[in-house]
Amino acid sequence: MGLIKIFSGEEILAVTLKERLEESDITVVVRNNNQANVLPSISSAKAVELFIQETYFSKANPVIEEFRMSM
Repeated sequence: MGLIKIFSGEEILAVTLKERLEESDITVVVRNNNQANVLPSISSAKAVELFIQETYFSKANPVIEEFRMSM
């Protein structure tokens, strides 16, 4: 089984969803390609992506849906 992307968006939203998933004992992998701190002259912030193991999707789906409905 592999990783599946469950979220792509702003960092503050990604952190919130990550915390909610971790409260349900679901391990989350974060991919943040934002180079703003390395190259401050570049103002193109890239989306933060969250991934989970495919086997956890059925457990994570209610948390993800509740998060989406609260946005």
